[in-house]
Amino acid sequence: MKLTPDFQNIARLLVFNLVISSCPLVTIAAADLDSDPDKAWQQVVKASKPRPYPEAWQDKTPERREIDAFHQENGEITAKAAKMAREFYTAYPKHPKAASAKEKEIKLLQVAVQLGNTKAIARLEELELASADDPSKTDAERFQVQLQAVLAATNAKKFESREAFLVEFEKGVRELQEKFPNEQEVYQMILYLAQQCEGDKALAFAKEVAENAESPQIVEIANSLMKKLSLVGTAPEISFTSINGKDIALVDYKGKVVLVDFWATWCGPCIAELPNVKRAYEKLHPKGFEIIGISFDQSKVKLERFVKKEKMPWPQYFDGLGWENKFGQEYGINSIPSMWLIDKKGILRDMSARANLEEKVKRLLAEDSQKVE
Repeated sequence: MKLTPDFQNIARLLVFNLVISSCPLVTIAAADLDSDPDKAWQQVVKASKPRPYPEAWQDKTPERREIDAFHQENGEITAKAAKMAREFYTAYPKHPKAASAKEKEIKLLQVAVQLGNTKAIARLEELELASADDPSKTDAERFQVQLQAVLAATNAKKFESREAFLVEFEKGVRELQEKFPNEQEVYQMILYLAQQCEGDKALAFAKEVAENAESPQIVEIANSLMKKLSLVGTAPEISFTSINGKDIALVDYKGKVVLVDFWATWCGPCIAELPNVKRAYEKLHPKGFEIIGISFDQSKVKLERFVKKEKMPWPQYFDGLGWENKFGQEYGINSIPSMWLIDKKGILRDMSARANLEEKVKRLLAEDSQKVE
């Protein structure tokens, strides 16, 4: 996923990655803190160190249930580490690291909530409310405190459904906008919503940003998004020679439903989505579903190896230019995965095919093929 500098603060908490979606390596019960405060602090530090996903996942793409189970377990572990930090500053309030332990408790609770631990929400809200009411804090600092609360609450919803996630995020964004009407970071969040939603709603979000944001970069992205959204209802012209030497042209797929998948082997969210894509292909390919991959990789060897290992039979476009990818530039693709659905007439119908992919494909397949020119 490509991130502009303006989006990094938000994206750190909104996407799965090895840092945010990680948990302590070691869990030590609060009661087991060393009686020596310096050694006890080292225990807190050790318990707070993040770890990556299991090494086995590097060779075999995990199923969604495995990822969810991993995060659920880690959410519980992280909440225990937060309790440990609280125990430390309670036991040693005058220790030089007591203030750091308080900050660490909040951060660990935020991660725990993001990982789906709803039991940690009450304590997190208690701490964030106290922090927001601190008279020594500036408006900017209070905004950041409440922003973290919004992001934590939003991420807790991602285990329910994508729709619940977006509804909660929009709710939080509007609350921030009401309390901090002059805070420009809100428009970064609205732009994120525009990139995640579909149709008229996405267009409305993008227009709101373009008309109100002060950052030229954010306005430029919003205008670019509006231009891209206008592609819906048109027939994209995509033709190339695939990595296996076959000539591919989207126009030749008329009568079929086609997923155009902008992706890369180095893109974590792309790989996490792959099982869903493969499952839809296996079920619906016999009924007329096709896929065209547009790779943002820079190494053809790595791409070929990955495609072979994952048994991805559909054609792949590769030019080795990364984010300067020919079709990425032509169609304004600034984040991946980006999945488009093309109907039987060759018309772009959906630019957010990740959500409920299989059901969307089924609906397009069910359309009357007799009307296809």
